[in-house]
Amino acid sequence: MKKNIFIVFILVLVLVMSACSNTKGSNGDKEGKESGTADYPEKVTIGYQIIPNAELLAKELKLVEKKFPNTKVKWVQFESGRDVNTAMASGDIDLGLAGTVPVVTGIATNLPYQIYYIHDVIGEAESLVVKKNLKIKSFEDLKGKRLAVPFGSTAHFSLLKALDSNGINQNEVKILDMQPPDILAAWKRGDIDGAYIWHPTLGKIENTDGQILTTSKALADKGIITADLGIVNKKFARDYPKFIADYKDILDQAIAKYKENPKEAAQSLTTILGVDETETLNQIKGLIWIDSKEQQSSKYLGTEDKKGDLAKVLEDTGKFLVDQKIITSNPKLSAYQEAIYSGK
Repeated sequence: MKKNIFIVFILVLVLVMSACSNTKGSNGDKEGKESGTADYPEKVTIGYQIIPNAELLAKELKLVEKKFPNTKVKWVQFESGRDVNTAMASGDIDLGLAGTVPVVTGIATNLPYQIYYIHDVIGEAESLVVKKNLKIKSFEDLKGKRLAVPFGSTAHFSLLKALDSNGINQNEVKILDMQPPDILAAWKRGDIDGAYIWHPTLGKIENTDGQILTTSKALADKGIITADLGIVNKKFARDYPKFIADYKDILDQAIAKYKENPKEAAQSLTTILGVDETETLNQIKGLIWIDSKEQQSSKYLGTEDKKGDLAKVLEDTGKFLVDQKIITSNPKLSAYQEAIYSGK
C-alpha cells in the first residue's frame, strides 16, 4: 500500500512540474522568451511625445493595441528627449521617441538603446518664434533678449546653430532652459521674448502675438538637419525582433493612412493636439513623414550592409555638442553606425 501511495505521489509531482514548466513564459514573460517560446512581450512600455507624426496617429487610432491583442501596451508621455533618455537609462520604457540631439547624447553616454525608425524629419514644425510687439526683424535684434528652449533638444541645437550662422554669440542673448508647458506659461506672463520650440506649443505661441524668425526647415536647407527618432532598448530588441518589425509596419500603416486621407488623419489628432483640423494639418505639414522603405535609402538609415547618412549627421551633431560642452566627447562614426538597429 505504501508503495502504491509513493508511486501516485511521484506521478502527481511529475505532472505538476510539467504544468509549471509549460506555464512559464506562455504570456511572453522573460523566462518564456529565454526558452524561445514567445515572439511578443507580455507588456510593452512606449515613451511618446505629442508631436504630430505617424506614431501619435497610430496611438490615437489604437493600431498597436489591435495588432498586439495579447500584449499590454502602456503609453507614457514625455515633454522632451532629455526625459526620454532618463527613462531609458532607468529601464522604465522599452521604446521611445527622441530628437537627434538627445539621441547623440544618449549614444555618447552609452545608453542601452538603438535607433529603429525615423519618425519624422523636422521642418517648419520647430521654429524660433518672437514677440511681435518687439519688432524683431533680424538676428541682430535678438541681442539682449530672453530666449527659452528645452536644453539638450533638437530645438536647442537648432537655436545655437541659427545664432552661430547669423554671427550672434550665444552670450549676447539670455538662453533659458524650459520645458514646453513652462515656455507657454512664461510667454503668456511676458517673462520671455522668444522661444525655439515645436508644436503644439509653437502654434499656441504664434497665435498669441508671435511671429516666426526662422525655422528648422530653413536650417535644413543649409545642411543643418534634425529629426525625431524611434529608439529601442537593446535587450528588448534582441528578445523581440518580430515585435519591432511588426511595430514598424504599424507606423508605415499610419503613414499610408495619412497620405490616403490627410483630413481624416488630422481629425484623429485634433483632440490630443488641442487644435482644430486646419491647424493640425498645418502642424503635420511641418514634418516630413517617411516610411521604413524610404528610410533604407543612403540618405537616411541605410541597410544592414551599408549604413546611411543619418550616422554621419549624428556624428556631426556630436562634434557641435562637444564644442558647446554639452557632451564631453564625441563617439566615432562607427559607434553611430552600430547604434542603428539592423533587425538582429
